[in-house]
Amino acid sequence: MATTTEPAPLSPAPSVGDLRVPSRFPYRTIAMGTVGSTLLMLGAFGAGGILIHDPVLGQGPMSWIRYGHGRMLANAVLYVGFALVVWAWVRLGRYVLAGRVGSKPVLIAAFCWMAPLLISPPLFTRDVFSYLGQGAQLLHGLDPYANGPAELNVLPNVVQNVHPLWQTTPAPYGPLFLLLSKGIVALTGDNMIPGVILTRVVLLAGLAGTLWALPRLVRHLGGKLPVTLWLAVASPMMVIHLFGGPHNDLMMLAFLTIGVLAALERKHVVAIVLVTLGMLIKPTAAIALPFLVWVWANHLPGESKIRNFLRAGAASVALFLPVFVLGTWVSLGSLNLGWFAGLKAPQLIANWLNFPTGIGEIFYSLVHLIVDVQPSPFVTVARAIAMIGLAVFGVWQWWLARGGGKEAIFRAAVVLLAVAILFPPTLPWYLTWGFVLLSTYKWQRRNLSAVVAVSVFVTLVYYPTGEQALYDWWFIAIVIAASLYAAASLLRPDPLGLVAAWRRKPVDTFLPPTPPAEKPGEPAASGTL
Repeated sequence: MATTTEPAPLSPAPSVGDLRVPSRFPYRTIAMGTVGSTLLMLGAFGAGGILIHDPVLGQGPMSWIRYGHGRMLANAVLYVGFALVVWAWVRLGRYVLAGRVGSKPVLIAAFCWMAPLLISPPLFTRDVFSYLGQGAQLLHGLDPYANGPAELNVLPNVVQNVHPLWQTTPAPYGPLFLLLSKGIVALTGDNMIPGVILTRVVLLAGLAGTLWALPRLVRHLGGKLPVTLWLAVASPMMVIHLFGGPHNDLMMLAFLTIGVLAALERKHVVAIVLVTLGMLIKPTAAIALPFLVWVWANHLPGESKIRNFLRAGAASVALFLPVFVLGTWVSLGSLNLGWFAGLKAPQLIANWLNFPTGIGEIFYSLVHLIVDVQPSPFVTVARAIAMIGLAVFGVWQWWLARGGGKEAIFRAAVVLLAVAILFPPTLPWYLTWGFVLLSTYKWQRRNLSAVVAVSVFVTLVYYPTGEQALYDWWFIAIVIAASLYAAASLLRPDPLGLVAAWRRKPVDTFLPPTPPAEKPGEPAASGTL
């Protein structure tokens, strides 16, 4: 189990003049991340998910940022901004683990880092354009689960900015989210920039719900709130992916976390209803429902565990069915179950970030050295084996959760994480499904360091435009090195001594070095990330 020990105890009070120890409010760290997210926003105007016909930068004196050397400069600015955000996040993490800052500075940091991204073009994805396209279909009486946005003969700006892969692909999202997208398009029409901004504003309700639930979940599950907020809210996966993207997973997580909290507080009817509504945003939330049955069963009086399980299971199904049917009917105007078929659409994405897909590609590459074959059978077989393994693993985790309580929630989070890794496709922001729940448990420092590596890696393996970078091997090598350096920096500032070496003054070889003056309270040189 990845969460077994407390964070480091509170450090001794710093001496006056010791600059190695930050103040209780990390102004410089928050400012660094804010500058970084501002650079991310500025760079995104040339290097992010830009519009095909941009009314702001498409023509005029600033249009050069979208092409040639201007776009290269925009990419440089964006990646510098990303580095500053990660640097600030890791610094903040060290302060949190040392007990030098509490929850409030972490929240302020997260909000400051998100603020510039409110008006940014989409970062590392173009999914928001698909959201608007599918909402436009529903608004104009078309079935998003039958065809893609290309069938629209209105709103040309909305249609043309949907990624070519999704132009003719049915929507894989829940009907309740399509209803939200329909409302956004009803307000913004063919104006894409207000549509993207309003989508982020709507998804902020999901962030607010998650923030409301996390402190209460921490009390039930035994974590440390500053660590939880640093891991779940201030991380690059939340700031850059879920909000900067933006992604509807942010809304689903609100229903999931509040529903889990309700189950732990014995409000089981509310729990089942909320998680079912989360499923109507994004189907992934349904994975938690069987685990909540165990939580409910263990809260029932009586000694017969089988009887309590049957009672809790029957009650859960009796709640799930009407909420599911009514939510679908209200959203779509009919009991349209076509979105289950739409769930196959994301499986068109094939890359090695999804573990079984990568295994299939490796076997294909080895066989292809000898025989000229197609890669699809290898990937299909590897995915099928992984699906069987995932099903067995999920059932086993569910059975281990039969004691209910915090153990059941932990097992549910593990299965959510396993689905994100093994069920195709694996997209970077999918990892937040499990991480947000797991963040409310206790963590060891080395495991948090691993989360830093994963967070940086999965954020960078897609280009800022939303196209995958997974087969650009030199780029991936740099990404891996940066991820490992960030992870090591959480445990030890400046692990390679790069900053210290840069700060060290050159010594005149013709003169003996002057010994440093001993001044009371003067800090030694110290590096940062």
